[in-house]
Amino acid sequence: MSSPRTSDVLVIGGGIIGLVTAWRAAQRGFGTAVVDPAPGGGAAQVAAGMLAAVTELHHGEQTLLGLNLASARRYPEFAAELTELTGHDLGYRRCGTLAVALDSDDRAHLRELHALQQQSGLESEWLSGRECRRLEPLLAPGVRGGLRVDGDHQIDPRRLTAALVAACERAGVVFHRVRAERLSVAGGRATGVVTPDGTALAAGQVVLAGGSLSGRLAGVPQDVLPPVRPVKGQVLRLTVPPRYAPFLNRTVRAVVRGSQVYLVPRENGELVVGATSEELGWDTTVTAGGVYELLRDAHELVPGITELPLTETRAGLRPGSPDNAPLLGPTELAGLLLATGHYRNGVLLTPVTGDAMAHALATGELPDEARPFTPRRFGAAALSEQPA
Repeated sequence: MSSPRTSDVLVIGGGIIGLVTAWRAAQRGFGTAVVDPAPGGGAAQVAAGMLAAVTELHHGEQTLLGLNLASARRYPEFAAELTELTGHDLGYRRCGTLAVALDSDDRAHLRELHALQQQSGLESEWLSGRECRRLEPLLAPGVRGGLRVDGDHQIDPRRLTAALVAACERAGVVFHRVRAERLSVAGGRATGVVTPDGTALAAGQVVLAGGSLSGRLAGVPQDVLPPVRPVKGQVLRLTVPPRYAPFLNRTVRAVVRGSQVYLVPRENGELVVGATSEELGWDTTVTAGGVYELLRDAHELVPGITELPLTETRAGLRPGSPDNAPLLGPTELAGLLLATGHYRNGVLLTPVTGDAMAHALATGELPDEARPFTPRRFGAAALSEQPA
């Protein structure tokens, strides 16, 4: 085994969450390293980038809503800081969301969501079908009503990830472009990782930010292994030719036959259509059925979509947790922190996660807004119940 290379903070995982953690840690003066074979990869390469704290609200997730809103509020300043630092255009747009209903059941579901939003003090406006079509003329004639949410924004996760890689490099973060094979533990403390060739990477503190893979790292004691599972999502990308522009002015989403579908228009002419949600383990196959269902549901929403060129199909794995909320901060193992389990909110929660993890690394504690998301909320029983 070669001699250890030491850093103050070692982040396992170079996806969007690992990168923002490393960047903010380096800004705090920590000597920081990231271990990942391909930094900038992960679920963010497939994500649509909706910053939809209001539209994504679900019953039973009011605590998570607080964290989502805190992160959404930080996004304008966060995006401006990253762009100024790196020169990268992040594709950040304050274009809002229109959630629509296609039948009476969908309409009832949207009405319930609207009531929940109002109870939670959120801003959304109920529109008739005609008012929806006035905003988005290409919507299907059968749209029965909708919710206009101007506070929901969007960003291009691929551009955001590239900017975070550049920001880390500028801040002096060291990238070890290898896989972390095993966590090193000595004297009841996490002390670094070992790579496949036997190299020891030592660190004062270790952050496990491996997305859906976070629960599979060897060497992590069973009682602190994060209860994170992969949830497959298939996504399509289409291109809007100039003669069709503007195709949509804002993000449009709906529940069609019980399945969520969304259409996210980028300023560069790309249209992202997603996303399936499938509990299929580690399968990342793009299936004919998945593509068919997304196109079928999108076509019911916006019939003209079938005229557009289909330019990409992808499948990714969201890191799901038992309560659909992230695991942030110190674990019961000294020296090991978690930043994982963000499920469908990884892009939205990027700014607040970076701030919370930097605070935890510096002080040993989470800031108030992140405390409900400590990994310690899951006891040994919850960990043992997770599927293999």
